[in-house]
Amino acid sequence: MKKRVVITGAAGFIGSHLSETLLDRGYDVIGIDNLLTGDTANIAHLVNRDFTFIKHDVTNYIYVEGQVDYVLHWASPASPIDYLELPIPTLKVGALGTHKALGLAKAKGATFVIASTSEVYGDPLEHPQKETYWGNVNPVGPRGVYDEAKRFAEAMTMAYHRYHGVNTKIVRIFNTYGPRMRLHDGRAVPAFMSQALRNEDVTVFGDGTQTRSFTYITDLVDGIIRLMLSDQNDPINIGNPRETTIEEIARTIIQMTGATSRIVYRPLPTDDPKIRQPDITRARTLLGWEPQVQLEEGLVKTIEYFRTKV
Repeated sequence: MKKRVVITGAAGFIGSHLSETLLDRGYDVIGIDNLLTGDTANIAHLVNRDFTFIKHDVTNYIYVEGQVDYVLHWASPASPIDYLELPIPTLKVGALGTHKALGLAKAKGATFVIASTSEVYGDPLEHPQKETYWGNVNPVGPRGVYDEAKRFAEAMTMAYHRYHGVNTKIVRIFNTYGPRMRLHDGRAVPAFMSQALRNEDVTVFGDGTQTRSFTYITDLVDGIIRLMLSDQNDPINIGNPRETTIEEIARTIIQMTGATSRIVYRPLPTDDPKIRQPDITRARTLLGWEPQVQLEEGLVKTIEYFRTKV
């Protein structure tokens, strides 16, 4: 029988790519999304395949008939704009949504994979960030609703693993980009691209020296699936160790789009991390994974997509 995968947040940026790739690899996929930040346009091309879509808020009980082999919990607002506008839904999906998704995995005897984030490291005092680092997070700051929701979700995931014996996986995702990101997502790459393609000023927060590590979506999905199929239960970073300043990526996007945009600087948001770079030793040694797509190659593909949206 074909393996069945339930993906929460399936209509989102990463969830839709996961759905598509798992279908390509011969799985049945059940996608669940309440469309708070997801978009059915991201999964419209999957309708005539072994794909079932259920519109549902996963902070409520999740019912799926029949066998389920894997539960991938990707439901959550994930950009600063989203979780600052939706602080309580962000906390609820990290807590109640994770609880319900784990309950489904436990009931079905399924493997559970949760989308965690590099934000669990906060504004890190360790560089690069290893999975053993506990983080430097402000629980009462505006970003705390996302950071702490994910940290709680990790704790609950490990509790279900230790207490109920659920086969759980935690993927800590670093900055990812690619087609199907929203124009007004608020994250660096879509913001810079949408501004540059309109020849508008490109807004850099802070002085632009803060760093990020950008992973192309196909590399991320490959890492997630390798983790899903592995025997690993401890958290694993999936990200590109190539560190880039925010100003550098802004200038690269302006150049690649042929824009006449200039860079303007705005104050850095509260608790915005100054540095971000994954240590991917675990992913390399335990999963045989490392990124394959160079930044410039991925940006070309992403710009092509954004040209159709601007």
